[in-house]
Amino acid sequence: MSTNPWIWVAAFLTLCIYTFLYRDNPFYKFAEHLLVGVSLGYWIAVYYHNSFIPKVWEPLIMEQELRVLVPTILGLMTFSTLVPRFSWLVRYPIAYTVGMYSGYSIPRNFQAYIFKHVQSTMLTTLTISSVIILIGVISTLVYFYFSTEHKGAIGGVARTGIWFIMLAFGAGFGYTVMARISLLIGRMQFLLHDWLGIIR
Repeated sequence: MSTNPWIWVAAFLTLCIYTFLYRDNPFYKFAEHLLVGVSLGYWIAVYYHNSFIPKVWEPLIMEQELRVLVPTILGLMTFSTLVPRFSWLVRYPIAYTVGMYSGYSIPRNFQAYIFKHVQSTMLTTLTISSVIILIGVISTLVYFYFSTEHKGAIGGVARTGIWFIMLAFGAGFGYTVMARISLLIGRMQFLLHDWLGIIR
């Protein structure tokens, strides 16, 4: 067995999390609250040193750059939710953030995803896989076209689209399950190798 006290702490917290498989209990709540508290404290320190000091304190106090006041005031407005009387002020930073992010990301996402996918679907060499992709894209789009009733030929194409959608969901779900199993294997290796020393 390990003689490192930190490995014992990590093993204890791992087992505390796994007790949730039985039911909700104080051990699980302790580990959950510890994780949230430590994560919050860590990220507050990171944001303070990496964002507040170089992007607010130094430009505003050291260099007297008054243009920094606008984002600083918007940032401080997010704390208005702590005072119910002034909680309406939080709408301004939220509106600014949503508007800025939408204006920045929507054109980029259209260019990176929609236009590139359409180009890749239509301008490829004729192979079996490219034909399957083309059928899948068209039939899936027809399935989500609700202006016409799905009957006859359109209904058949839409049903083909359902098959492609289910294949995509199944592949995504399988990938998610495999990722979680990989995490479980890593934790089991830690418990059996690093902590207990049962396996080599």
